[in-house]
Amino acid sequence: MINPFRSEAEAYRFLLLSVGYFAAIAIAALAIDKWAGIVVFLGLTVAGLVYVVRAHSGEPRQQTVSSRRGRENERRILVIANETVGGERLREEIRSRSEGVDEHVFVVCPALNSPLRHWASDEDGARVQAQERLNTSLSRLRQAGVDARGEIGDAEPLQAMEDALRLFGADEIIISTHPEGRSHWLEKGIVDAARERFAVPITHVVVDLEAEQDEVREPT
Repeated sequence: MINPFRSEAEAYRFLLLSVGYFAAIAIAALAIDKWAGIVVFLGLTVAGLVYVVRAHSGEPRQQTVSSRRGRENERRILVIANETVGGERLREEIRSRSEGVDEHVFVVCPALNSPLRHWASDEDGARVQAQERLNTSLSRLRQAGVDARGEIGDAEPLQAMEDALRLFGADEIIISTHPEGRSHWLEKGIVDAARERFAVPITHVVVDLEAEQDEVREPT
């Protein structure tokens, strides 16, 4: 099933608008009469349709182009990962793409923070957890000889990518997710949306952390 919303924030706004929409109709009908409710219903519906038509009648959004800042013999790799940032499969992909070139790797770990967590003031906790995962991943990459640095990005992965491209100027992007069925990013269509939005080659790496942990537990 394709998720119609481009981000969790967009879905949250839709929920709030829907509640407001039906609440306005109910209040008008109860406080005045049913005809007032019908008038409010028609007015809000027409206004919503006009907004949707205007939002989709403009020119197609141009792809964001990375502003490259490296030398010709460099490879600048932007990595977007969250819970899978420490996965061995991701590190193998980064190492393989770093062989034989002067690589510079920039890892962005968006903080997991839903609107509910935001209202519950749990944003700091989400950033702390993301920073811990990022630090561990950067340490292992550097131990493998990869020139890597990173930062905590915007909670929305697409926005985090756009911000990082302005700062880093990547030649390519690696997006790391959980397998299908366990990945919130895949459910939201983040990989496809990124390929449509950014004029940079994008590689999707699937990291199965559960399988990697099982391999570690197996006796030798």
